Amino acid sequence: MEDTNNWEWQVENIICSVDTLSEYIYLDETEKEGIHRAESEFSWHISPYYAHLMDRENRDCPVRMQAVPQERELYDDTGMMDPLDEEKHNLAPYVIKVYPDRIAWTVSNTCPVLCRHCLRKRMVGHEDFDFSPEAMKAALDYISCTPEIRDVLITGGDPLMHSDDLIDELLGKLTEIKHVEIVRIGSRTPCTLPHRITERLCRILAKYHPLYFNTQFNHPVELTEEAGAACARLADAGIPLGNQSVLLKGINDDPDVMKALVRGLLQFRVRPYYIYQAQTLKGTSHFIAPIEKGIEIIEALRGHTSGLAVPVYLLDTPYGKIPMNPETIVRREDDAVYLRAWSGEIWREPNNRE
Repeated sequence: MEDTNNWEWQVENIICSVDTLSEYIYLDETEKEGIHRAESEFSWHISPYYAHLMDRENRDCPVRMQAVPQERELYDDTGMMDPLDEEKHNLAPYVIKVYPDRIAWTVSNTCPVLCRHCLRKRMVGHEDFDFSPEAMKAALDYISCTPEIRDVLITGGDPLMHSDDLIDELLGKLTEIKHVEIVRIGSRTPCTLPHRITERLCRILAKYHPLYFNTQFNHPVELTEEAGAACARLADAGIPLGNQSVLLKGINDDPDVMKALVRGLLQFRVRPYYIYQAQTLKGTSHFIAPIEKGIEIIEALRGHTSGLAVPVYLLDTPYGKIPMNPETIVRREDDAVYLRAWSGEIWREPNNRE
């Protein structure tokens, strides 16, 4: 009998065809054709676990909207493929450096679910990504030779799509570098494939404190029993957990939805850390809510729920992350806002007010 709760089974049986997806949700012929057209430009697949969370009949299901391709992804000519200029900041194989003392290291280009709002749609699922031993060594050499780097974020894709042994090797070599003080992992597996958070993996991660873990839950329906158990295993291993939601139009751009999400996260021992404004990213314009909506949500949370549950609302830019508050918004226009980054540089962000 197949063990569907085994994470490797989930990966081996990942959903990547319309016919298989139709076993989980109802798709009419127009939707099926839309998926076929969208996949010509943007990769997709969905873990069986995450597909089971979808409402079979409801096209507006918040899980379904995050995971199932739509034809309208192709008709968005307003966004950029690399809105953060990550390629320009790539100083070693898959190493992105924006800040003086920290880097993001993209060690994978695949995930349990290829989210439709993904910042790295340009690279996830593409075969030309090669995290070879040579690429790993080159990145580690760069980190070793750059003593100002004290904080390393291991990201992707999803780094936990690698084997336990490779994760152990990677963390072991990274933490041997004396000036690396903090390691962070960015992974959506607690939400999209909680089976990946095994006891063995947690024992490996626990060897490398201080280690921090940031994940992404975007809607209360994702706060399942399995997800809660995965977060508990990480927390019991002494690993602090943070959540980085993305504000997504039609999914969580509602104060009550976000309040339920952040309260549920605290019960999972996960600190609501950030709410990101969705990027001006090609293929995702239908997800972008007005900046005013994000500010409204934060105001609705503040004072109406625990301060622990109130995340920072921010925008990521080529100049780094910018909190969305009166101090950083320096000018408004009808269709844009101008924001001041930590470096003093000004970033113009399109903003379609409703």
